[in-house]
Order: sequence, then structure tokens, then C-alpha cells
Amino acid sequence: MLLGSALFFFSSCSQAASLPTVNTSLPPNSSPPSQAQTPLPTRRTYEPGEWVDYTAQTGDTLPALAARFNTTVEEIFKANPQIPREATTMPPGMPMKIPIYFLALWASPFQIIPDHAFVYGPALIGFNTSAYVESQPGWLKNYRVYASGKWRSGAEMVDFVAINYSVSPRLLLALLEYQGGALTKPEPPRKKNLLGFTRRYWENPYLQTVIAANTLNNGYYGWRIGNMTEFEGLDKTLIRPDPWQNAASVSLQYYFSWMLAGEEYSRAIGPQGLIATYENFFGNPWNDSTVLIPGSLQQPEFQIPFQLDQTWYLTGGPHTGWGGGEPFAALDFAPPSDKSGCFIAEQKYFSVAVNDGLVVRSTIDGLALDLDKDGDERTGWVVFYLHLAAKQRAPVGAELKTGEMIGYPSCEGGHSTGTHVHIARKYNGEWINADSVIPFKVSGWVPHNGIAAYLGTMTKQGAVVTASEYGEYFTSISGSYP
Repeated sequence: MLLGSALFFFSSCSQAASLPTVNTSLPPNSSPPSQAQTPLPTRRTYEPGEWVDYTAQTGDTLPALAARFNTTVEEIFKANPQIPREATTMPPGMPMKIPIYFLALWASPFQIIPDHAFVYGPALIGFNTSAYVESQPGWLKNYRVYASGKWRSGAEMVDFVAINYSVSPRLLLALLEYQGGALTKPEPPRKKNLLGFTRRYWENPYLQTVIAANTLNNGYYGWRIGNMTEFEGLDKTLIRPDPWQNAASVSLQYYFSWMLAGEEYSRAIGPQGLIATYENFFGNPWNDSTVLIPGSLQQPEFQIPFQLDQTWYLTGGPHTGWGGGEPFAALDFAPPSDKSGCFIAEQKYFSVAVNDGLVVRSTIDGLALDLDKDGDERTGWVVFYLHLAAKQRAPVGAELKTGEMIGYPSCEGGHSTGTHVHIARKYNGEWINADSVIPFKVSGWVPHNGIAAYLGTMTKQGAVVTASEYGEYFTSISGSYP
């Protein structure tokens, strides 16, 4: 079975966590609420189809807005004739009218952090995790853990998780401090499961941080694409995030719902909770005007990740870029072979650069091809490759043209039981879903989600290829056909 994805997996199903819903809200939507705003205002009951004011936030798309406001894309188009039909992402700050259909139990409208403070993107340029941790008196600077083949310091552990999941190291540090005093207390808490996740053999701070990053991504991207408009809390209470919320704040609501309930949960997601800790160490993130996802974002033209005259197999439809669950940012392709299992592909079957780019990371944990060639994985379009064999993998600093060799598919890195290459996209550090308003189009092939991760199809001019982990005839795909 080919599972081309991450270093660690955990189930993101069953019960999502949550707490008694706080039926509070902001006046239609505007700037982030002040921390002095207590109590928070409540939203009134809206008439069916009533138009409400909304200001577009970074990464907003019409399908996601329709899901959050319990309406349809067509109704949003009718209310906003200025939006072109071919629109992808909405321009941040654009005023809109949204036809709303009220749902009871909308949760807190308090916006905890902006999206640019969530992802490992441009807002983190210049931040040195190691130097920062070393400047603090807490236990994290003396922490050591063996991860992915080497011993790492506490700061290196945070950076390792941050870059793999593309979650801000500042946010991870704030969570480690809020829940475990990592930056201020000389000794770590004696309890196991530092961040509150109860999973056998995953009790140490490193693996707790891995689960935390994965959980945060499930919440962030679930809200981003409109798949997660409600979740169940720790005490079985239904939580419906406020429709005006941003992805990062919903992610933290979802995160804390796994281990807190009642007043503890309300405090954690409110002005005196995690954000107070974050501001104490890193300042007010809302003062940063970084635009994470601009309006009308388009993917550059991509070649399929192998030579155009070859036929490979689609062994993984849309699935997680790294970890488990959301985002479904990745696709898997396997070369032809007369054997199954793990091996380095034959010499003629190598993976290629899907676009011109600069290799800025090349390890067993993945290769990052930086398309704007500024040398920073946190900015612009980046294509992530996983399972490339160490032998002949393109090194850091290699400048590649479209179609040039980048490495050989294998089982190295992550978790896999069969040779293949896993590719995914990021823009400004944010994973971009393969099946979305910005489709992961390669040589004209467009991916579509299936009923579960790794399933799905790719289509081109009427031709349909169906993903299968076994590389059967109906999975064959070519860059030159049709």
C-alpha cells in the first residue's frame, strides 16, 4: 500500500473536541476585537437569505464562504455582481454582501491570531528560534530529543515540526509555554502528555508537538476550504465557529477543544488565554500587515513530475501534504516496474522539476523547490517533494529548469510501502489543496477529491484516471496524453 505522506500519522477522525458553545459575536466583520472587549457582543437572529456585511479575509474563497454562512456560491454571486465568475481567492479587505441563513449556537467571534501568524510564512522571516529559546530561562533550551535520525535541541525540535507542517514556530512556542511553561519554568511539568493529547507512546514533548501541529492544520485547513463548519467538544457539546471567523482562530478553537472544556476552554480561546501568552513574548500579531494569500491567486503552469513521454501511475489522489488529515494538498505518482514494494526506481524513471526553481531544502524529510528563487521556502510558490532517494537527489542550491531531473522515487522519508514520489504545493507557507479553486494542474491534468484521502481522479480533455494504490491499468497517466 502506497502512503506517500508524512513522518507521523494519527487519526483525525472520531470525536473532535469542543466546549459549551459561546453564542457571542462581533458586529459584521471588521477588524480584530480588542482584548479589552468583555463581554463579547452577541449576534442577532437573521432572516433567511438576509444580506450581511463581510470584509474578505486572506485566503477566502466563495465555496468556503458559502459553507460558513450556510448559503450557496450562486447566491453570493448574485449579491456581489462585481465578483467575476472565474475568481479564485478574494482580495483581502474587499467589502462583500453575504446572504446568510442563521444557525444556532455560533461560537465566540473573538479572533485570536491572524492567519499570517499561523503558517510558517513571510511573517517569520528574521525570527531565529534557537536564539530566542536560548534567551529564555525555561526548560526548553535544555531539552534534547532524537528525531528523524539525529539529536535535536528544543529549538531545533520546534523548527523541525514547524517546517514539516508549515506551522509558525512562534505559535508552537506560545503553546508550549501556555500549556507547559517551556520558556519560563526551569523544569517541565511532571505529567505526561504535556500538551494534553493522550496517546500511547506519544507522551514526550516532541511527539506532543507533532500531534499539536497536525491538529492545528486539521482545524485551519478544514475551515479554510469550508469542510469543517462544526465540531464536537470534549464534553460532547457542538461548536459552530462564527461565520466571520478567520482560519487561524478557528484552528485554535478546534485545538483547545481536544483537551479543555468549560471555563478553561473559554479562557484559552479568549483575550486572556493563548493570545495573551503570545503577545507577552512576540508582541501583537495583528500589528503585522502581511498579506498571506492575495486576491486572484493563480498557480504557474506545471509539468507532470516525470518525463512527458513516459507513462506512470496515479497511486494517490488528493491527500495530506504532511501528517494526517487536512490539507489534501498532495498527489502520488509511481513509475512503471515489474516488482512491488520498496526500491529505487530504474535509471530512466526519475522525477523532474514541475517548474523552474531553486532547491532550498533537500533531506530525507523532503525537498522544497522554490519557484521565485529568493532562497526562502516561506515565500511565494514552493513545490514539496517527498520519497526521493538520497542518491542523486538534487542538492540545496541546485537551480533547475522545468523537466530537469530532481531525484529518483523511492520509499525513503515519511511513511510508504511502495516506491513513488509525493508532491504538494505551498504559497507563502500555506498548503494549497489539490482540488480547489486553484487546482493542482500538471500538464493539463486536474485532480479531484475522492470519497477519502488517496482516492479520487485526475481529468484532462475528457480522459479520466482513477487513483489506486496498486498501480492498475486505469491509474496510468502520461504527460503527453491526450
